[in-house]
Amino acid sequence: MQIKIAVAGPIPRDTIETFKGDVIQKYGCISHPSIALAKLLENKGKVYPIAHIHQKDKKAIHALFQDYPSIDVSGLSDEANRGTVIHLKFKDQNNRIEKQTAFMPPITAKDVENFLDVDAFVFVPITDFEIALDTLKYIKANSKAKIIFDAHGPTTCVSVHGNRHRKFWVDIDLWLPHIDVLKMNLEESQSCLLQSEYKQEELVAYQEGEIDHLDELAEYVLHKGVTFLYVTLDAEGCMEYHLENGNVVKHFTPSIQVDEVIDTTGCGDSFAGGLAYGFAKLNDAKAAAEYANIFGGLRTQGKTFSVFKNQEETEQIRKEFYFQNTP
Repeated sequence: MQIKIAVAGPIPRDTIETFKGDVIQKYGCISHPSIALAKLLENKGKVYPIAHIHQKDKKAIHALFQDYPSIDVSGLSDEANRGTVIHLKFKDQNNRIEKQTAFMPPITAKDVENFLDVDAFVFVPITDFEIALDTLKYIKANSKAKIIFDAHGPTTCVSVHGNRHRKFWVDIDLWLPHIDVLKMNLEESQSCLLQSEYKQEELVAYQEGEIDHLDELAEYVLHKGVTFLYVTLDAEGCMEYHLENGNVVKHFTPSIQVDEVIDTTGCGDSFAGGLAYGFAKLNDAKAAAEYANIFGGLRTQGKTFSVFKNQEETEQIRKEFYFQNTP
């Protein structure tokens, strides 16, 4: 049986200045997990990117995907002639200044209605308006697909000047019952656990490396309806949380080792694609973390999509880093 995975979100026209001073121009976000999955699923499955794009970008985006037979572009729409344009300037390996100058329309039930037979939907929004809550509700009511959702979107907003800022996910309770697998990084996690009231001195910038709140966050989201929570810990790996007999269980999966980090753009998006593959293929939370770490680690290894591997090569990496070290 072939695996089918839909990947929904923007395909931004990215201009990226890396922390090493290199300038990269490419189409990003869902392009990363779509191509990573397509190389893994070659002749063994289908990947359906779902996005709104500019008409002037259609030819280039279709050309980007044409070398991957497993990618079906029928979910790409230029009807509204509105896509996404992003400028990123990295201050260091993980932190960047973001500016957004064009905005795609939200993905609605109409955009996903032809893909309800997939094994998994991966939602990787980068801003808070790109996925409609009713879209998740529609999928839950009409499909058996697992919903993997990246918290990057609802914890990010854009000012009238195009500056992208971190924000609290204030309406998180409305979303959680409709998400099977919730994925976020540490910075986003600090925007998800809301208190009844904050003191002024507590409203501060991201506390790098702070993980003391994660157990409480996991307890909260899992009892609100999420089945699995994954939090990426930068270069260290990821934490996975789920419930067993009503109690929170957590498991740490270390990252794969890489020689040199070249470009981290799209690592989180790629990680989400790896989660989808692990659940669609094996329905196993630990395996999903391993594939996710592999996708994310490979993404750092170059400026192009050639960093991603086919199934045989990917399984060899998984064996090397996760099987040989198993007690």
